[in-house]
Amino acid sequence: MTDIEIERKFLVRDDGFRAEAVESHRLVQGYICRESGRTVRVRIADDKAYLTIKGQSSGSGMSRLEWEMEIPVEDARRLMTLCQGGIIDKVRYIVPAGGCGEAASGHQARKWEVDEFSGDNEGLVVAEIELGSEDEQFTRPSWLGEEVTGDRRYYNSMLSECPFTRW
Repeated sequence: MTDIEIERKFLVRDDGFRAEAVESHRLVQGYICRESGRTVRVRIADDKAYLTIKGQSSGSGMSRLEWEMEIPVEDARRLMTLCQGGIIDKVRYIVPAGGCGEAASGHQARKWEVDEFSGDNEGLVVAEIELGSEDEQFTRPSWLGEEVTGDRRYYNSMLSECPFTRW
């Protein structure tokens, strides 16, 4: 499926999100290609795997082309051997986004994806929300910190090359 991904990314100031989380998943991912303007990612999420291609971000850093397809987990494991840089390991918490949903936006109910990193990115916790448009309004939970949308240091592809613990 090809689509335009529109998302905003924030640091997380405390663990208040945990009480609001409705599910969590362990994600392990690596990058076959991390060139300017394009990335090719392989991800294993619990017992499923995906190959994702992302295009160049817009000037604001909020929008970019994204194509993703589910692939067999064994294929993903083999593809991980082709990855450049380190492997990203994190737990993703799914938190319903209060104040924005079908009734409020006319789109699918929104959710926060809060990623708590381990390994070389231990200590980093970021939250992302996918939106229907760059100007869509949403409620900011109390645990949300500084916005880092468009700051390339926080792109997972960059964290695989220059991990948070080495900043």
